[in-house]
Amino acid sequence: MSRWGLILLFWMGMPDIAQAEAILGTWLTGPDNKEQVAHMRIARCDAGICGTVLRAFDKTGQPVTTPNVGKQVIWDVTPDGQGSYRGKVLLPLYKTVVDGLFDVNGNRLTLKGCLGPVCRSQSWTRVE
Repeated sequence: MSRWGLILLFWMGMPDIAQAEAILGTWLTGPDNKEQVAHMRIARCDAGICGTVLRAFDKTGQPVTTPNVGKQVIWDVTPDGQGSYRGKVLLPLYKTVVDGLFDVNGNRLTLKGCLGPVCRSQSWTRVE
């Protein structure tokens, strides 16, 4: 392949690379059913992009101990176009996995998932 062919191939792949970067980082989740929030680290992993709970906090902002800290609860995340991603999300409270839709707009991430006919969404804010 010529040098220009390699440059063109690299350039054509750039949107996917740049788009995948938008979701990477540490996010402050919205409150769960217990009014707890977490710092979620979304990073590259063997399966592509995954999310791990770094730490959790109660509604006053005090750190709490939970079995989910250190647990990977998001995996197989792939770009779906223009700041959107799809992936698997573990719902620890229900001990089930759902398909998640992640929409990233700057420092805001909206996560939507459905458990049967009930769908919920949550807004997250970028921490770093």
